[in-house]
Amino acid sequence: MEYTELLYQRSDWIAIITLNRPRHMNALTRRLELELRDAIDRADDDPQVRAIMLTGAGKAFCAGMDMGELATLPPDDILDLSRMRPFDMNRRADYQTRYSYFPACSKPIIAAINGAAAGLGLVMALYSDFRYASDNAVFTTAFARRGLVAEHGIAWILSRVIGHARAADLLLSSRRVEAGEALQMGLVHRVLQQDMLHEQALALATALATEVSPRSLRIMKRQIWEAPFQDLAEAVRLANCEMVESLRSADFKEGIAHFVERRQPAFTGR
Repeated sequence: MEYTELLYQRSDWIAIITLNRPRHMNALTRRLELELRDAIDRADDDPQVRAIMLTGAGKAFCAGMDMGELATLPPDDILDLSRMRPFDMNRRADYQTRYSYFPACSKPIIAAINGAAAGLGLVMALYSDFRYASDNAVFTTAFARRGLVAEHGIAWILSRVIGHARAADLLLSSRRVEAGEALQMGLVHRVLQQDMLHEQALALATALATEVSPRSLRIMKRQIWEAPFQDLAEAVRLANCEMVESLRSADFKEGIAHFVERRQPAFTGR
């Protein structure tokens, strides 16, 4: 696919995806939605990519759905099955949804939130595995101020990230949350000075790509996303099965070898 509303760059083992509608605060259009899904699929399918960084051009991360386009969107567009990607790691119905390509991606996704993350922009950040924010980032669910509801599972995931009471606060009030408060409530992992955000998010992506096993990352990401639907006994049973396979893997052998030999790892993902 030719990208007209985002930028795709590969740097060593890292894919950098930049939402590129800065004059519109990177608000999502149907075109940008399709490009983003294609870009994440492209990175997931590329053996030369081990981590993905998602950010926005200009002063915003993503201001949600483009208001002009939202006003003309058919109401049943939300149910368009062609926009859904199955959660390939299992057939759980919970993840056969429009944005399940985020958890379905086998590689870690780092949201580098460089400014406003509102509505659908906040949804995408929550579906990412890491959230680094600049010190001038602001967050809002915004839905109640537009006469909408908590879309795309944000009520489910937000309450698990920051707890029921805080999720109710953010969803029902649609108030703005500054970066410092977002860090305090656990909405983001780190807050950084604006001029350090890209560098530090890239440093995290580089560490994930070069210092840990891609196989381990792939399996643990799946474990994290499946855990909310498992009881402890099932989680332990499945983890034990994965542990047996890990002990047979090439990456386990390399994990021992580089530790004993006191050198940098050379993981292959096998």
